[in-house]
Amino acid sequence: MRKQIAAANWKMNLTYQQGEKLLDEILGAEIELANHQLAIFAVPSPYLLMTRSEVEEESNYEVAAQNCHHKKSGAFTGEVSVEMLHSMNIKYCVIGHSERREYNGETNTMLADKVNLCLENFITPIFCCGEPLSIREAGTQNEFVATQLKESLFHLPAATIKNIVIAYEPIWAIGTGKTASTEQAQEIHQYLRSVIADQYSEAVANEIPILYGGSVKANNAKEIFACPDVDGGLVGGASLVAADFIEIIKALK
Repeated sequence: MRKQIAAANWKMNLTYQQGEKLLDEILGAEIELANHQLAIFAVPSPYLLMTRSEVEEESNYEVAAQNCHHKKSGAFTGEVSVEMLHSMNIKYCVIGHSERREYNGETNTMLADKVNLCLENFITPIFCCGEPLSIREAGTQNEFVATQLKESLFHLPAATIKNIVIAYEPIWAIGTGKTASTEQAQEIHQYLRSVIADQYSEAVANEIPILYGGSVKANNAKEIFACPDVDGGLVGGASLVAADFIEIIKALK
């Protein structure tokens, strides 16, 4: 079975002390994850070592960076390199979140560079794709997300792309309270898998976890995660509430 993943994206929220308290509450629930299940905390860079320390004794709990720079090193004040993350034993990194694409001008080509650097440093990219409302309303979301995959991931050989996690984000459903219906979620996840299968093979496509990332909440996670091509969620606001994220983790297949 593919990995089933509950990934928390804290974004730019919580003080250090609040982050510690949240982790203590979630880990205190003592959820035993199966071998195919994974809980990941994508936390602000100053909290990476604290979070790694909190989860390192737990089975199937991991830490992710929320971003990395697309260059190996250099005069980029304020940025974080993939080598830095690797040196701290961080094993996951969110790449190409819609907010970074929108506010920081990240392009598909730039994200391909980030993906390459992560893989070279044994870090699994959680690659985000997804369409804004205008594209959804125009009915061209399939072509839009297929281009994101092709330009950022399809240079990778089959043996390598199997190490990627994909997160589909309907941008129109992030932080808006709107959620794609289970039918919409399954439809686009199935389409993404078919695009990968066309480029590589069905066997490769069936190994890659594809997460849903649009207003996942405690009360809808189980229904969304039950879709055959949805392998968990990249969770924003609900991951900041211990009781909610605990239920989301428990909703994994």
